[in-house]
Amino acid sequence: MSAQKIRKGDKVVVLSGKDKGRTGEVMRAMPKDMKVIVSGVNVAVRHRKASQANPQGGLERKEAPMHVSNVAIADPKTGKPTRVRFEMAKDGKKVRVATRSGEKIDG
Repeated sequence: MSAQKIRKGDKVVVLSGKDKGRTGEVMRAMPKDMKVIVSGVNVAVRHRKASQANPQGGLERKEAPMHVSNVAIADPKTGKPTRVRFEMAKDGKKVRVATRSGEKIDG
């Protein structure tokens, strides 16, 4: 079992692209595709024709997946982007630690 550096529910900072500098929460992580969906970031707009399911039609806004290398975990102390390292906790569990501040990210 390999641990993921970025998981669902993490607060992340966007490092590149049109939303650079924005922060959001990871709604979905797709480790096989190396992509994440972040709330309120990388929003794609589709023009939808009216249908039975959606009689009004119009614009449909939806967060699109983005590559994991374009986001970094927000440091729990400062909120700035940080890298992640793994350490063994006292109870023998593997925990994620923010490299910038040394703060534990989970548990």
